[in-house]
Amino acid sequence: MRILLFTGNGGAGKTTAASATALRLAERGCKTLLLSAGTAHSAGDALDCPIGAEPAEVAPSLWALQFDSQRRLEAAWRGVQAYLVRLLARVGVDPVTAEELAVLPGLEAVLALLAVHELAESGNWDVLVVDCGPAAETLRLLSLPETLGSYLTKVFPAHQRLISGLGPFAGLLGRAQNPSSSGLLAALLQLTAELAAVRALLSDPAITSVRLVLTPEAVVTAEARRAYTALSLYGYRVDLVVANRVFPEGSGAWQAGWVAAQRGQLALLRDSFAGLPIREVPYGAAEPIGVAALRDVADHLYGPLPGADPAAASEAGTLLRVEADGADFLLRMRLPLATRGEVGAVRAGDDLVLTVGACRRVLSLPSVLRRCEVVGGEFVDSELRIRFRPDESVWPRTGGGT
Repeated sequence: MRILLFTGNGGAGKTTAASATALRLAERGCKTLLLSAGTAHSAGDALDCPIGAEPAEVAPSLWALQFDSQRRLEAAWRGVQAYLVRLLARVGVDPVTAEELAVLPGLEAVLALLAVHELAESGNWDVLVVDCGPAAETLRLLSLPETLGSYLTKVFPAHQRLISGLGPFAGLLGRAQNPSSSGLLAALLQLTAELAAVRALLSDPAITSVRLVLTPEAVVTAEARRAYTALSLYGYRVDLVVANRVFPEGSGAWQAGWVAAQRGQLALLRDSFAGLPIREVPYGAAEPIGVAALRDVADHLYGPLPGADPAAASEAGTLLRVEADGADFLLRMRLPLATRGEVGAVRAGDDLVLTVGACRRVLSLPSVLRRCEVVGGEFVDSELRIRFRPDESVWPRTGGGT
């Protein structure tokens, strides 16, 4: 099973690249599902055929699906939401307002992630190609499983213990514990487990890759560089960069100006994303709509049929690893394109809070590092290195030493 996530600057052509990739995979004999998960839902426009909320075959071996957040919300969250509405109504909130308040911020994004996991786990397809939203929206989406999962793990078990502890006093207070509260907690704890499974699936480089689509312009290139760093911070592997709408050589002054400007940006891209393949798609005479046009885009990305395997997994090393270094342990994280001044790390109990510019990740430390203290850190050659030393109060000495 392979999952390919396409994102990039709004209007850069990520839907076209995702659709062309899905089509090429299908033409190579892979049973492929194209999932439109962004807010624009333009995959149907690129394919030039309507797609709905259920997988439908739009070409041989190619299925397409448009994620319906409202439908998923009603199916997956309605029971929990009904409980919250009743709870709010008891304190005087009117029903309409209560229903609005009972929808957690970011819930639609969570449901989209759960849908990706469900489709991947179904075993019905060889490859799942996801047309995500713009880069900033995708970064928020991909940071959710770890962030929300960590929050639920910390907050709700404590809340459950609190409810259990107060149980004997409920009768004295003249209030019976709402029997559905246990169901609510069970649902939230199940959500925690599902988010952990989503995180494991999407951060496994053997299964999931992210592909950045951009146009070779200064502002777009700068955003793609930041997205690359942020994706690495969150533990997601980028394995391909698509430079779309590249102007061909021309004789006119206007076109020559664009060619020269794009040539400079393409050189910067090759330097910034050294080690990653960069595929160029020329600016066509018309919009790439329909199977024939998408096949032409796929030829530029992967070569004429059969061409290169669009779903080939990257063989690059891991982004995050922990290794023994003498008596110490070294946590190493690759943060490509980051600068030393924007990288920060703070120990907070059993977590490590990592920041790169405006991006923040709360990393739960493995058990071996929880019993250590931080004794140093550095950022060298695009890699954050944090040194941990066993805490002797937790790791007692053994043997006959003094």
